[in-house]
Amino acid sequence: MNNYQQAAKELLNNRRKNSINDRLVLQLRPENCEQALQVQAEMVKLHCDEVTAWKCLLPLNEDQLVVAPIFADTVQSGKQCKLFADKNRARIEPEIAFVLAIDVPAKQTGYSEDDIDDAVQGCHMALELMQDRFAEGETPSFYEKLADCLVNQGLFIGPEIDKQKAYLASEFKIEISQAGNKQSFNGIHPNGLPQKALYWLINFMTKRGVSFKAGQAIITGSYAGVVEVDFGVATTVKYAGLGEYQLTFNEKI
Repeated sequence: MNNYQQAAKELLNNRRKNSINDRLVLQLRPENCEQALQVQAEMVKLHCDEVTAWKCLLPLNEDQLVVAPIFADTVQSGKQCKLFADKNRARIEPEIAFVLAIDVPAKQTGYSEDDIDDAVQGCHMALELMQDRFAEGETPSFYEKLADCLVNQGLFIGPEIDKQKAYLASEFKIEISQAGNKQSFNGIHPNGLPQKALYWLINFMTKRGVSFKAGQAIITGSYAGVVEVDFGVATTVKYAGLGEYQLTFNEKI
């Protein structure tokens, strides 16, 4: 077993145990984005479930890529959402998910924006489910966090929204309400428009030999950073002018 495989095995075990962990031992720590992505690729090979979603953002710079797979057993929808607590709260990020209607095979020359738009079946309100798995006081590098899928623990997919409106959704008001406690945000996409990171992800990964499958969902950045909410309380999520829905967060043990 090489270092990438060993690192992937340890990171996957940490996710399954819901444990807070020290950093990887020195010889297993990735030192650049390429090594971190190799660890992610080994996680995909080792995981018992398929990748059914991805997270991304336009690169922060050439040495800080934001991309990670999301596994099928962590993708949810409906009226209930189960997730591990992080500092005794449910931690979420309000996003828009693009769901593919067709396969997008690996391709060295990449795809045009029109090609990618045509591949998108629909757009949905979505919540990225967050969890910091490194022990308090640890200071992992960006590359270690990237290998560990950038604090992701899953994805909740909400109702479909109008595709044209989603493509224009650079900013909108967000309200997350629980038992009379309303959190309000001026939602602003970090890349201006949510589809910009979609274009980058499809082209970056397909040129690396990764194929996307019909039905996969892609989230492209939070409109309000991380939002902390309570477990066991009926919750309303509203994106002004786009849609709203209700759900309850339940703690996964």
